[in-house]
Amino acid sequence: MNEKLHIVCPHCRSVNRVPAARLTDQPNCGLCHAPLFTGHPISLTGEDFDLHVSRADIPLVVDFWASWCGPCQMMAPAFEQAARTLEPHARLAKVNTEEQQTLAARFGIRSIPTLIIFRGGREVARQPGALGLHDIVRVVRAHT
Repeated sequence: MNEKLHIVCPHCRSVNRVPAARLTDQPNCGLCHAPLFTGHPISLTGEDFDLHVSRADIPLVVDFWASWCGPCQMMAPAFEQAARTLEPHARLAKVNTEEQQTLAARFGIRSIPTLIIFRGGREVARQPGALGLHDIVRVVRAHT
């Protein structure tokens, strides 16, 4: 099978076509030549959120958080570790709800942290509350 997956570059936002069989070969962006996966969550804004949700063929796992939130701060290291565990089969991202209030309102974020998993341009799962590494990985794998 020679299926090609669309992967959005976290650096220049270009959409790359990567053979599924080569996804784990640390692919680089065809435009800016930066790594498509860094092992770290990316920060999303209103400008690039829809691009990552709608154009990527891998699941997007978004942590809606705020800097003043204690449980968010407690979950941050686990989410960082989860990026290293789940990439390149899922993209992990963070949305600061204080800076991106429109996105928070759009998705009805009522408590933080809230984890939302998107696939194929739509929300497939939502998990409110702080999670540890194993719980993040378990939730993501169960819905992707």
